[in-house]
Amino acid sequence: MLSVGLTGGIGTGKSEVSRLLGEHGAVIIDADRIAREVVAPGTEGLAAVVAEFGEEFLTAEGTLDRPRLGSVVFGDPERLKALNAIVHPLVGARSAELQRAAEDTEDAVVVHDVPLLVENDLMPHYDVVVVVDASPGTQLDRLVRLRGMTEADARSRMAAQTTRERRLAAADIVIDNDGSPEELRERVAEVWRRLSGRARAA
Repeated sequence: MLSVGLTGGIGTGKSEVSRLLGEHGAVIIDADRIAREVVAPGTEGLAAVVAEFGEEFLTAEGTLDRPRLGSVVFGDPERLKALNAIVHPLVGARSAELQRAAEDTEDAVVVHDVPLLVENDLMPHYDVVVVVDASPGTQLDRLVRLRGMTEADARSRMAAQTTRERRLAAADIVIDNDGSPEELRERVAEVWRRLSGRARAA
């Protein structure tokens, strides 16, 4: 089994790369999706977030108001640290559980989709670190045009993450996503050939 850490700055297209790798046959462990699961209604994670931040961050349906919480924590490093201290251990435990389930397949390629892989110095946990990269201008355009963020919010989200330079320095493989969707598909296919070949040889 080959353990791969996949990361990239917001707006670089990491989620699309994750989806494409899944189409090729990778086992995807998505930290963002797990992060939503561990704060779902009725979980200890949601109870801890409410205890830390207050009930005003719940919707009328009793779910976590993620946009409202995000607008607070992404502008305040201390509040972001408090949120991460609740969510990250829960995500780590669930990710480890999913990885153990995949270990039964010898030549499996297990891709951990981890937005804050570099920020949290998780590189040693993986056999290979893959970074999806795009220029800051491309990131900003995608966040404003495709996700509907204001430019100020988009810049704030980008600034809350580590630098492009630090992320690239951590990479074993870089996937450039400044081009077209077709170019990205070709690059991901080539990366898949490398990863699956290494998994078979392990």
